[in-house]
Amino acid sequence: MNLKRFLKILIRKDLYTKVQYGCLTETLGNPGAAFTICTDKIDENSVVYSFGIGTDISFDVSLIDKYKLNVCAFDPTPRSLKWLEQQELPEKFKYYDYGLASFDGTASFFSPGNPDYVSFSMEKNTSVSSDSVEAEVFKLNTIMERLGHNKIDILKMDIEGAEYDVISDITKSNIEIGQLLVEFHHRLISNGIKKTKQSIQDLNDADYKIFHVSDTGEELSFMKV
Repeated sequence: MNLKRFLKILIRKDLYTKVQYGCLTETLGNPGAAFTICTDKIDENSVVYSFGIGTDISFDVSLIDKYKLNVCAFDPTPRSLKWLEQQELPEKFKYYDYGLASFDGTASFFSPGNPDYVSFSMEKNTSVSSDSVEAEVFKLNTIMERLGHNKIDILKMDIEGAEYDVISDITKSNIEIGQLLVEFHHRLISNGIKKTKQSIQDLNDADYKIFHVSDTGEELSFMKV
C-alpha cells in the first residue's frame, strides 16, 4: 500500500479491506482494466458476464485465450460501441448494447467531463458533465432470462457507481453467481465509502467472501462460499 492511500485511509477518505477467503488467484488484463479471478472450477463451459467494456477488453480476451470460454460483454455507451465496431473481436466475445441496472427500462448516462475519457455513468458524480444519452438497461435476472442462463460463474462489474444499487438487487434475488468482481467507485460518489462498506456487508451476509483486494483498494473479488 502506498503512503498516499494509507493517509487517505487514516482520514477516512479511502477504505481498508481484508481478504476473507483463500484460493488460487490470477490477475488478467492490462493495468487499469485488470481483475483477479479464482482459478478453481473455471473451464470452457464457464458462463462469464462482463459489464462495462469501455475501450479495453484485455481482461475478457485473456479469459477467452486461457480458458477457451465465451464472454458475454455489455456496454450501451456510444464511445464504447463505436470503439468495438472498429475492433477485430474474438469469436467467443459476444457483446450487447444494453446495460446493467437495478430496474428494467431506460437510463440516462452522463458523459465524462474529460473529453479524452470514455466512461459514461448513470450516477451524477464529480467526473461527469451535464450532457447525457439514453440507453436500455435491465436487471441481472432479466438479462439471464434473455440469454438463457440459470447461473453465472464469473460476473465482472465496472459500471461507474451504479454497482451499489445492482449489488443490492443481486443480494435480494437469489441469483447463482460463483465469482463477483467489482470495481467500486467510492472516490467519485457522495458518501462513497459508506456505500462501499454497506455493499460489502450485504455481500458478506449473502455468503460472498473477499478473495482479492487490488493495490488501489477499488477492485474487489468475491467468492460465493
